[in-house]
Amino acid sequence: MDSQNIYILGIESSCDDTAAAVMHNGRVLSNVVAGQSVHEAYGGVVPELASRAHQQNIVPVVHEALKRANIDKSQLSAIAFTRGPGLMGSLLVGTSFAKSMALGLDIPLIDVNHMQAHILAHFIDEEGFNKPPFPFLAMTISGGHTQIVRVNDHFNMEIIGETIDDAVGEAYDKSGKLLGLGYPAGPEIDKRAKLGNPKAFIFSKPKVDGLNFSFSGLKTGILYFIQEQTKKDPDFVEINRNDICASIQHTIIEILMDKLKLASKQTGIKHIAIGGGVSANSGIRSALKEAESKYGWTTYIPKFEFTTDNAAMIAIVGHLKFLQNDFAPTDVAATSRLRL
Repeated sequence: MDSQNIYILGIESSCDDTAAAVMHNGRVLSNVVAGQSVHEAYGGVVPELASRAHQQNIVPVVHEALKRANIDKSQLSAIAFTRGPGLMGSLLVGTSFAKSMALGLDIPLIDVNHMQAHILAHFIDEEGFNKPPFPFLAMTISGGHTQIVRVNDHFNMEIIGETIDDAVGEAYDKSGKLLGLGYPAGPEIDKRAKLGNPKAFIFSKPKVDGLNFSFSGLKTGILYFIQEQTKKDPDFVEINRNDICASIQHTIIEILMDKLKLASKQTGIKHIAIGGGVSANSGIRSALKEAESKYGWTTYIPKFEFTTDNAAMIAIVGHLKFLQNDFAPTDVAATSRLRL
């Protein structure tokens, strides 16, 4: 096949967003995401409802991605899909769709690790965005994951630190729930943090060895703090919401940055990239930018639309694997727990 003309269809269905993207030689032609508002009423993703919504969304989303890319499905070189980690029911929808489409078009199938895709999103050809050189450190922060990864090559990655309990996104969502904010709470806390005083309230940072993280203690600390204050003044949250958000955000960013500084010191690597849904957070982005001048780092922050779950990041992994002829067998199975 002409290596100058690679068209990859990427499909992402690991959680509650159904996404499809078409990529041509590493450049995004279309990146379509259908969200699911059905979960807002429950304050979290309901797996059974998520997989049903994927079944309804996947055909129109793929159709729209091809239409926006202005190509016919017969031009596709391969189909890349998220194999895991994620919600099993959601993954099954994307996996079985990708398999049958690849089979129908008689083109290769490429399985993608969702966490690897968050990191490799940095290799999408995008004007104004530089690609990190190897080796670099990647911090993946999302609703389900918090990891620091040493990236030696596109497909040679090693987790050097990770959360021992909850992910950072969970800490945001659970705190938001305590403050009466909607789901997902991360963007709302971020917005309010800009209006509040980050030093208004002090939350203790968990002590965890090495490069690992822990967020469950912080969540509990915030819970007790709010319970205690509301006993004294029932309107405490209402009056101080922005300050509480700013203080929570400040604490979370300090926890993340402390570990990144340590990782950079231990490895001697000064090229630092972030990925995952929480990397859309403005506080984290500005803390990273500040670190450039402070510690002589070069930081890589993905384009906003490539931070949350999207199919462009799946397509770029598909593209890189295609170049290596690294294809999946037809009996490849989705797996909810998939390590890097």
